[in-house]
Amino acid sequence: MRFILNIIWLILCGFWMAIGYVVAGLICCVLIITIPFGIASFRIASFALWPFGRTTVERRDAGAGSLIGNVIWFVFAGWWLALGHIVTGVALCCTIIGIPLGIANFKLIPVSLFPLGREIVPTDQAFAGYR
Repeated sequence: MRFILNIIWLILCGFWMAIGYVVAGLICCVLIITIPFGIASFRIASFALWPFGRTTVERRDAGAGSLIGNVIWFVFAGWWLALGHIVTGVALCCTIIGIPLGIANFKLIPVSLFPLGREIVPTDQAFAGYR
């Protein structure tokens, strides 16, 4: 079932959302100081491309640097990407088949707003005391 949902997701919105994250990552990699934001954006692009069967967990070793980085990310890129998830989530929820995909879009909003200090893991590892 995950495979089928991922294929439908990829066709309807995953590809476009991943492109948005890649563009944000490329813009962040232009300046040397924002390369960590670009790497986080590329990591989330892979998650936005194929989200079913994976989830995010907080990293225990994330400190104040990720908090400050998340605030900067929120101001410059996070809310734009979250807005994209909101718009596509609402559009997908207009159809019965798209409701699970819309809910998945809404679940990606916190990651798009605050990506630093989070790690993408398979769903079965998230509840097995990962890290």
